[in-house]
Amino acid sequence: MENRKKVAFYTLGCKLNFSETSTIARSFQDEGFDRVDFEEVADMYVINTCSVTENADKQFKQVVRKAMKLNDKAFVAAIGCYAQLKPEELANVDGVDLVLGATEKFKITDYINDLSKNDFGEIHSCEIAEADFYVGSYSIGDRTRAFLKVQDGCDYKCTYCTIPLARGISRSDELENVLKNAKEISEQGIKEIVLTGVNIGDYGKGEFGNKKHEHTFLELVQELDKVEGIERLRISSIEPNLLKNETIEFVSKSRTFVPHFHIPLQSGSNEILKLMKRRYLREIYTERVNKIREVMPDACIGVDVIVGFPGETDEHFLETYHFLNDLDISYLHVFTYSERDNTEAAVMEGIVPANVRAKRSKMLRGLSVKKRRAFYESQIGTNRTVLFEAENKEGYIHGFTENYVRVKTPWNPELANTLQEIHLTKIDEEGSVRMEFLNIEV
Repeated sequence: MENRKKVAFYTLGCKLNFSETSTIARSFQDEGFDRVDFEEVADMYVINTCSVTENADKQFKQVVRKAMKLNDKAFVAAIGCYAQLKPEELANVDGVDLVLGATEKFKITDYINDLSKNDFGEIHSCEIAEADFYVGSYSIGDRTRAFLKVQDGCDYKCTYCTIPLARGISRSDELENVLKNAKEISEQGIKEIVLTGVNIGDYGKGEFGNKKHEHTFLELVQELDKVEGIERLRISSIEPNLLKNETIEFVSKSRTFVPHFHIPLQSGSNEILKLMKRRYLREIYTERVNKIREVMPDACIGVDVIVGFPGETDEHFLETYHFLNDLDISYLHVFTYSERDNTEAAVMEGIVPANVRAKRSKMLRGLSVKKRRAFYESQIGTNRTVLFEAENKEGYIHGFTENYVRVKTPWNPELANTLQEIHLTKIDEEGSVRMEFLNIEV
């Protein structure tokens, strides 16, 4: 009997990458491969790369070394954003055999033959203008919740961002296909779906290959809310200018959409927002937060913010700090600005020294801890529904409430991937919330 080849995957970066890795992994299984964990010896290792942060670039080399340590004869393929932007750089990393760009990654099984190591990394990448077609994806089997891709690419021209260069123009999955994929996910017994994309608020643009919007993001949300079998739907990151009041109001009354929003801000200074070429000013951001709080007082609101952007003075940074401190938000994702090739910001004046960037990042991370603590404290004494994850972490099982409060309770494998009614009791020394069951069902 022929030995089946083993393939392992490693994903760097965002939820969108996770959804695509999972879809690509299924294509390998269709070709007769067995998928194994990245920690195991495999015949082939596929690394889905990210280009958003400098750290992600460095991580790639570490992941390749890890694969080579497990099996120095294994075939190594690099795909994803970094593979599109810097294919030669990846091909030159010791151990890399194949580099596939934005359009080729979904056809990866067409590019592999006998899995023999190459003397040099083989590159197949397109001009990014050719990345104008849509490939639907979703993650399944990797985590308790599934990531459902609804949109890809971006038409925005933010001066710090390489994503349009790595993923191409904004384009959307057909509404019927999104609903079909959502149904397939729910039939697998998965309780929560997270909508993901590069710019999901732009949903409907590029649907059916047309440049105009066939549907709106609100219409997508409304139709998904009707799909039978889905227990929870969560919106991932959405631009403040594209998060309309009608969508916020619909979510507040929705059957399945949970009260959790992640809204990129990037700077609390209008001057810096203009340098970044963001499509809103901070006043719009305040309006969105206030609208959410008006109709969903217990909603969780997460914020992306960049520190150390060129031209950001101490005054600009303090403007951001005070803006966020005064805003009724729940947590921050803080990114330290790093120069990216072929972006406008990379050649801007007013470079902020690395030590100043680090200091500002530390200040905002401290603010995030304070904000999350205050949000958690506001939830103590309330009744919630928690979806438990499947991992035993030092004798505890963790999960998230609908409004993204992280809870823990002593490990019980029967709780994994179940929704339980709970009462939030206190915050422990690690910052997780402890709870009591109301009516346990396992």
